[in-house]
Amino acid sequence: MVQFQKEEKDKDAFRDQLATIDEQGKRIWVYAKNSKGTFTTARDLVGIFLLIIFFATPFITIGGEPLLLLNFIERKIVIFGVMFWPQDFNLFFLATLAFIVFIILFTVTYGRIWCGWGCPQTIFMEVVFRRIEYWIEGNQHHQKKLDAQPWNAEKILKKSSKHLIFFLISFIISNFFLMYIIGVEDWKLLVTDDLRNHIVGLISMIAFSFVFYFIFSWFREQVCSIVCPYGRLQGVLLDRNSIVISYDYQRGDPKGTFFKSEDRAKAGKGDCINCTQCVQVCPTGIDIRNGTQLECINCACCIDACNSMMDKVGLKPGLIRYASEKMIREKTKFKLNIRTIAYSGVLVILLVIVGYSLLSRSAIEATVMRASGSLFQEQAENRISNLYNIKLVNKTKEELPLSIKLLSQDGEIQIIGENIVVEPQSIGESVFFIILDKADVTAHKMDVEVGIYSNDKLIDKAKATFVGPEK
Repeated sequence: MVQFQKEEKDKDAFRDQLATIDEQGKRIWVYAKNSKGTFTTARDLVGIFLLIIFFATPFITIGGEPLLLLNFIERKIVIFGVMFWPQDFNLFFLATLAFIVFIILFTVTYGRIWCGWGCPQTIFMEVVFRRIEYWIEGNQHHQKKLDAQPWNAEKILKKSSKHLIFFLISFIISNFFLMYIIGVEDWKLLVTDDLRNHIVGLISMIAFSFVFYFIFSWFREQVCSIVCPYGRLQGVLLDRNSIVISYDYQRGDPKGTFFKSEDRAKAGKGDCINCTQCVQVCPTGIDIRNGTQLECINCACCIDACNSMMDKVGLKPGLIRYASEKMIREKTKFKLNIRTIAYSGVLVILLVIVGYSLLSRSAIEATVMRASGSLFQEQAENRISNLYNIKLVNKTKEELPLSIKLLSQDGEIQIIGENIVVEPQSIGESVFFIILDKADVTAHKMDVEVGIYSNDKLIDKAKATFVGPEK
């Protein structure tokens, strides 16, 4: 009984520590075998497509505006050529809420498919940096041998070449990330102007280059296992119905070495021939046969490796495949459940709300407030006035001449200074009086509403408080 309990404890011991860290807390370097197969080819094509999008997007403009710009420093955000202002916070709140539901929906249903197929960390690592490593240092066996051998001309040449190329690519990546933040034109100015005028930008660029270089040359899979919050979050979101990369233990166990012409059923063996190819190709160093694990990024390398071995020994492919734990246990096919349908419904509703909010967004946004510390003033002809400040955000690409009219009461508006003209995609301010007949001021404080017009067309409304004598 004691021996049985010990074996059961050892069986799940892998869950007590990361696959890439030993009992002493030291890093276990992953020498991943170069994976080949249908899923790997498909993932590489998806990665190349996303890389093209990443490197092309900064240069694409819509109506003179970049396709995507995330300049949080200057509070200038452009998405699909549409500029968003801090006043559009409600739209960002809805979009963020939709994004969170999107993550929950796809994680609950499809596991970490984003990590394996769409995450920049995986794409850059597997499609770019690891391919260069294979090209310079060879396969996993050659890499092991190179690391173990003493420093000589071959090792110095290969290591220096690899790390030089790694840093150059990291430098390029950091430059493109900078384009997403400051825009292509400001980036061009940064790299062509006197560097002494852009010390902060230069330091930021070099710092990010070293960060990317560190991640892709050394930290690698540790980002997914230790740093990335999404990897930790999946443990909460996944359940027995989630589609993840799974080992079919019903079919594969008990594991046993393959012998030609052997009847594995009579020998009491499952379809797993214990070749460990699935372990050798894993970029995070896990054994998928132990079940769903924190480190698994659903990259499908193990599926290709296993299918290749199954084909060689004449067994049915799919021993490792995309499936839920319930599908493996009950030997059923994928079906939509109520929760997935409910999440999808909520997501569609949120996307409709966000889309409607974007399409119905006003061209200008006005904020009207009574001048701080001011009281009402009594005017001639038994009238009362209040002084107001107005701030106008022009979200269009055209200059807007504006006028203000009182909507809620009969009265007069007097603008102090010149007529209001707001430059394209900028903020304008003005000061004006609202003047009402004393007989119409029915309370000490009352609400008033003004309309903002451009070429006699109402484009926005704003409310404020009008203060009169105490009744």
